[in-house]
Amino acid sequence: MFHVVLHEPEIPNNTGNIGRTCVATGSTLHLIEPLGFDIDEKACRRAGLDYWPRLSLRTHTDFDSYEASTPGARRWMLSTKGGSLLYDADLRPGDHLIFGKESRGLPGTILERAGDRLLRLPMMPGERSLNLSSTVCTVLFEGVRQCLIRGESELDTNKCLVWRDQ
Repeated sequence: MFHVVLHEPEIPNNTGNIGRTCVATGSTLHLIEPLGFDIDEKACRRAGLDYWPRLSLRTHTDFDSYEASTPGARRWMLSTKGGSLLYDADLRPGDHLIFGKESRGLPGTILERAGDRLLRLPMMPGERSLNLSSTVCTVLFEGVRQCLIRGESELDTNKCLVWRDQ
C-alpha cells in the first residue's frame, strides 16, 4: 500500500532486496532511470528473483515523468540531509517514499522539492548512511507499524499483513 521510489539505483542486489520487501508488504516499486543494471526477464531469472513476477513494478524515464504520472501523490524524501526524523512523519497508505542512488543520494534539485517532507533516520554523528535496502526496509516497516496502530491494516490469524480497503 506504499510506493517505494528509487531514483537511479546502481546496485542490483539492493534493488532485488527492496523488490522483495515491496512484495512482502504489498507495496509498489518505482524505478527512475537510468538504472545501473538490467531488469529484463532473463536478468531477473539469472539472479534467482523468483518473487519478481509478483512485484508491482513501474519504471520512469526521469524524475519529472515519475511526478507527472503520479499527480497528487503524497511524497516523502529520505536523505541524511533531512531535517525531520522518520518517526515524526505521519506515514499513510498510498504515500510515496523516495530514495536516492547508493553513491550520492538524491540530487539537490530533487531535495528542493521535498519541503517539510525531507526525512532522515537517527544515527550516530559522523557515520555514513545505511545501506539503501536496509534504509528502505526500515522506512517501509515504520509505515506498516503506523498503519497497524491506526487500524488501516491488520494481522490475520497467521500474523500476516492484511491491508484494509481505503
